[in-house]
Amino acid sequence: MVENQEKNIQTKIAIVTGASRGIGAEIVKTLSKNNYTVVLNYNKSKNLAEKIANEFANVYTFKTDVSKYDEVQHLIDFTINKFGRIDLLVNNAGIDLIKPINDTSLEDFDNVLKTNLYSAFYSSKEASKYMINQKSGHIINISSIWGLIGASCEMAYSVSKAGLDAMTKSLAKELGLSNIRVNSIAPGIIETEMNSFLSEDEKNELYKEIPLGKMGSTNEVASCVLFLENNLYITGQILQVNGGWNM
Repeated sequence: MVENQEKNIQTKIAIVTGASRGIGAEIVKTLSKNNYTVVLNYNKSKNLAEKIANEFANVYTFKTDVSKYDEVQHLIDFTINKFGRIDLLVNNAGIDLIKPINDTSLEDFDNVLKTNLYSAFYSSKEASKYMINQKSGHIINISSIWGLIGASCEMAYSVSKAGLDAMTKSLAKELGLSNIRVNSIAPGIIETEMNSFLSEDEKNELYKEIPLGKMGSTNEVASCVLFLENNLYITGQILQVNGGWNM
């Protein structure tokens, strides 16, 4: 469902999933400021999505539960019908789960994988059809440091992010001959609502393990999206934004 008035189309067309808050919202704002027309996907945070769209004339909102294949198809169809192409897909949608394995239900595990990993498969599958015909395009998966090194009591989340990184490398090889690049950005601890549960003492303990001694910002992740967009000879890479945490 589209909730914006007609707006001026800019140079490139981007879709950002899970983009009403946090890293996703910052990516939308950064792209919009750099002359992209952005389809901002959200599921529940309608007010936050509309606030961003009201601030930027080249942002369109579209409600989608990206864990459901048919709804992702609607998102891609909307973008193609309205703009005729997709130049950039950012698979950002994701949820966390902090539970020991014996407390992680089958439903918990399924929910995390469908939201974090299956959603990226759905959107990449649908968007890449049009990118192949265009002979151009870029898919960026927002992964996590936990996909690289794993996190205690976050097994489902870690598995989903590791899957994103494997998808990145596989699709980069498969789609490269069609001039489509696929990359992953793996943030460390970023100052977002997802990490707001950490106490000051817990943060300080984490900072001792991070060479730069601090959390990252959403802007530092969003700027990497532009960096990867502008360098046309980078594909199949996992760009770590973590202050040197896992050197």
